[in-house]
Amino acid sequence: MKEDRDLELIKRIKALADTGLVYSTDEYNRERYTELREISLQLLSHITRQPLAVLNGFYLPEKDYPTVKVDVRGFVLNDTHEILMAKEQVDGKWTIPGGWADIGFTPSEVVLKEIEEETGLKCSVDRLLAVYDKRMHPHPPQPFYIYKLVFLCTLEGGKLQPGFDMDGAAFFKPDDLPELSEDRILKSQLQQLYKMVIDGNRNVYFD
Repeated sequence: MKEDRDLELIKRIKALADTGLVYSTDEYNRERYTELREISLQLLSHITRQPLAVLNGFYLPEKDYPTVKVDVRGFVLNDTHEILMAKEQVDGKWTIPGGWADIGFTPSEVVLKEIEEETGLKCSVDRLLAVYDKRMHPHPPQPFYIYKLVFLCTLEGGKLQPGFDMDGAAFFKPDDLPELSEDRILKSQLQQLYKMVIDGNRNVYFD
């Protein structure tokens, strides 16, 4: 889609502007990089329908080389092969538990923490299932460039209950999924992950 191509070009322009601001020592060039950054945020605001004030607040000036954001999520099945999901307060839709990677935590620590906080369940990490580049999948347009790490996790205990910032937590059959929060997970991804687990596919999907 043209809008998707435009969005990725705008993200690249912003990344180049941020890199220029980090490394440039010439004031003339810094003014141009600053202007490019402002233009890119205005274009991002238009395409993603996010208020410019929100983007300005989120995109603080870079002090180092700009990099991709990382989203970490857990894929959990119960004894009857139903998928563990949590309902987001933000949009009232469902996703597999997870969130942004936290500094100071390993990816596996993040995913276990997120599962317990969002669903009340304790798990252990089995293995990495997939590394998704959101640009390569039909997620709604977003202002950020994101990689998604999805880990296969095994239930260990706890009580199923939604976290303080979630509206629900439940298990769903793969052929009877609720309305998905497509910013966070897609039906095609859930189908792929489910098939990998059921088939015993030990490969890690990437991109």
